[in-house]
Amino acid sequence: MIPLCIPKMKGNEWKYIKHCLDTNWVSSAGSYVNKFEEDFANFTQCTSAVVTMNGTAALELALRTLGIGVGDEVIVPSLTFISPINTIKYVGAEPVFVDVCRDTWVIDVEKIEEMITPRTKVILPVHIYGHPAEMNKIMEIAKKYNLYVIEDATESLGSLYNEKAVGTIGHIGCFSFNGNKLITTGAGGMLVTNDKKLGERAKYLSTQTKTILDNGAFYHEEIGYNFRMPNLLAAMGCAQLENIDEYIKIKRENAKVYNELLKNVKGVTLPVEKEEVRNVYWLYSILVEEDYPLTRDELIAKLKENGIESRPFFMPIHEMPSYKQCKCGDMKITNELAVKGINLPSSVELKKQDIESICSIISNY
Repeated sequence: MIPLCIPKMKGNEWKYIKHCLDTNWVSSAGSYVNKFEEDFANFTQCTSAVVTMNGTAALELALRTLGIGVGDEVIVPSLTFISPINTIKYVGAEPVFVDVCRDTWVIDVEKIEEMITPRTKVILPVHIYGHPAEMNKIMEIAKKYNLYVIEDATESLGSLYNEKAVGTIGHIGCFSFNGNKLITTGAGGMLVTNDKKLGERAKYLSTQTKTILDNGAFYHEEIGYNFRMPNLLAAMGCAQLENIDEYIKIKRENAKVYNELLKNVKGVTLPVEKEEVRNVYWLYSILVEEDYPLTRDELIAKLKENGIESRPFFMPIHEMPSYKQCKCGDMKITNELAVKGINLPSSVELKKQDIESICSIISNY
């Protein structure tokens, strides 16, 4: 079986985790928590990084740090994993769905302003499958209407927009370290910001707003949240981060092999990389168009028959039962991509011969 996307362990994971076990620092008070935050901030070149127990927690923490709540609206694409949409609901706000671009699959910046109302407080772009959204335009719109920008960079660690790491361009950015991500801690996430006060606020909220008094007692000024990652997982994150440049290089090289082998297949649309971006190709994805002999789901079935795992694009959130009543614009492109898109195997361990086998099956039809 060629899996869709699995992690790679090649460095100091065992060493650092063993150090946690040997010293009994397995919870959130250990030294690896701070080290992971510092190392990640250095890698992304941002002011502050706050580690969390998962990417969803990072997104919720971002909203709570900015004071988003009941009565507020957050503009977001519908073609995404459901996590950012759920977190909007967690804080009592409402998602407002905007369509995506046909080529990059990220939020269509030309359709954002028509959905802005006096209740709008945040634009939340999702850098889906590794390609950055058009952040310059998004930041211009946000400035014009006095809005916050939270980047969902959970699928795009390593991607760049105008030489800047995604997640560091908006007011806050969020990352995930789930088992299928570029680097993993098994479960985990990170909030980043270039605003020192927002970073301090996020860390304060994520640790139950705990203040330790002179006598050692815990005092809590306001309601806080237990979003912190344990030292054990942070140790793994430190080890994984040491090899991230190599992993990015492999991902991009594998995408080039895919592109070369599939470029002449009729009915297959390849992923793009806009001039101003670096696409990390977290998941190498294609569109199965009408003139391809099989439907997207038929191709998924054929790949499975040959021991190859693949996955359809995310289903539109605006069509999910819990979100059908939410505001949305014309979602024509979102609906189209949801039935045409397919994610192909993209593990760092993926070999060239594996890609050749996958592309051979797609080409043969």
